[in-house]
Amino acid sequence: MGDIIHLLPDSIANQIAAGEVIQRPASAIKELMENAVDAGATEIKVVVKEAGKMLIQVIDNGKGMSFTDARMCFERHATSKIRSADDIFSIRTKGFRGEALASIAAIAQVELKTRQQEHELGARLVIEGFEVKAHEQAQCPVGTNIQVKNLFYNVPARRNFLKSNTVELKHIIDEFERVVLAHPDIFFSLQHNGVELFHLKAGNLRQRIIHLFGSNYNEKLVPISEDTSVTNIRGFIGKPDAAKKTKGEQFFFVNNRFIRSPYLHHAVMSAYQELLPEGSYPLYTIYIDIDPARIDVNVHPTKQEIKFEDERIIYTFIQAAVRHALAQYSVTPTLDFEQDQTFANLPSFYKKPEEQPVSFKTVESRMNDIPQHQSSFKHDVASTNRMHTAFKREVSGALHDDEVQSDMPTDGATPFQIHYQYVVTQIKSGFIVIDQQAAHERILYEKYVTQLREKKHHSQQQLFPETLKLSGADFALMEMLLPDLQNLGFDIMPFGKDAFVVHGIPVEFENGDINGVVEALLEQFKEDKSTLKLDRHEAIARSLARTNSIKRGQKLDERGMRHLADQLFACETPYTSPFGNLTFVTFTLEALARQFQKSN
Repeated sequence: MGDIIHLLPDSIANQIAAGEVIQRPASAIKELMENAVDAGATEIKVVVKEAGKMLIQVIDNGKGMSFTDARMCFERHATSKIRSADDIFSIRTKGFRGEALASIAAIAQVELKTRQQEHELGARLVIEGFEVKAHEQAQCPVGTNIQVKNLFYNVPARRNFLKSNTVELKHIIDEFERVVLAHPDIFFSLQHNGVELFHLKAGNLRQRIIHLFGSNYNEKLVPISEDTSVTNIRGFIGKPDAAKKTKGEQFFFVNNRFIRSPYLHHAVMSAYQELLPEGSYPLYTIYIDIDPARIDVNVHPTKQEIKFEDERIIYTFIQAAVRHALAQYSVTPTLDFEQDQTFANLPSFYKKPEEQPVSFKTVESRMNDIPQHQSSFKHDVASTNRMHTAFKREVSGALHDDEVQSDMPTDGATPFQIHYQYVVTQIKSGFIVIDQQAAHERILYEKYVTQLREKKHHSQQQLFPETLKLSGADFALMEMLLPDLQNLGFDIMPFGKDAFVVHGIPVEFENGDINGVVEALLEQFKEDKSTLKLDRHEAIARSLARTNSIKRGQKLDERGMRHLADQLFACETPYTSPFGNLTFVTFTLEALARQFQKSN
């Protein structure tokens, strides 16, 4: 048998590398923005068309490249950042692997223009699928202007895996936010399909956060600062009352490089212990400055995972720094300051943190924890489906059959609430326990889906129109959702590049806080990952149903409880919420009786 091992051609090797480094348009934008930062740029402009599928353009005023370097930068592992293996442990730059531009050139049509200050002419390079089409001198400003067109044009299978423009734009904005937060002293802008989403002037970190997320964040921020012999920690955390039910505003930066770390996130959350409602997440933008020799950034091609020399000590410093900040600014009156002797006695903190507390169990899981001899009480989804017809006949007032009427609850069968979370109502065969939030989510979901498909809505005009000011990311998302929201009865129109004017709202929101409704809708839409797999009507209906549903802890009167049950069992699919949670659990009289029988 002959030799079978051979070297792959550069074109194929680069396409393989591109699969790790350039996963979607947002990945390319991140790499190009970081290159611009490394080039010493003070102004970086990003232009995107069709969520990066058609065009990605990054323009900077950095130091530029020579004629030769303009070609060399597209070779694999060609970099100006390191010279030897030892340099990997002293890196302060964003890039160093020399893979990004080679990967982009392998899967896109690229045009590069660049010039250095000392040269009158710059260089122009055109490269497609790693094949150089042109390399010539050209007139251009100092800095670098790179255009990436038709990403994955020669890898159709990979291009087919890209999501909708809405989803891809969200990923782009996420990566954009991470880079601009790491460098508040640099001007950044982001333009999508001719609309400028962000125009961020150079400033300090507080200004950058406010310009990025909105002026209402100014009063929510608490500065954090701790200097030690191991690391310096700075940044901002959010006040507990500003925490949200959704993630997305939590950022860690190590030496100005964005990282992901569930371990360090736990350190922050433990510092907020007992200050936040369950399931809430505080804002934080925390910068960790540390000797590069104490970390390893060469863990993953995206460089968003790093290893610390001693991760436990970083955990301790972050936890203590957050507690200090909360106490110093009187966010909480009682904190355990004995533990804050960390900085004087580090060895006492050399232990792993306790596991994060488990959240409250759902009704279904609690039922599964009932002892074996009470197993007749356990809820079975299949049995629920089989019994649904009978339940609907028993609780629905819409049927008039004499036999059904004889099975209806008597006038004395008044429903009641348990802990303002569950509604108990009697039926002929026993009783049912309804999760009021899950049930109302199902009711609203089916209502909104019908309205969106039939385009039937009722709008109540506002006497005084309200203005909604949104961040660039939320503005882009709102523009995408606007046609469907208008079909639901929201009379909303764009006003400038960061605001909308509300002229009318659906009748059911007449007495509500429209700003709060819209903000909650956008947050829910961004957080619910499963919306990526749904059509837009279903995604909006789910998000709006979660936003406007009756919440657990809300008191209902008798009429409200009866109305909730009637509406639930009038639904097409009453068994579960649109998020897959059970809406009700059934208990029969026979099963209840067995609990009082003497066991052998």
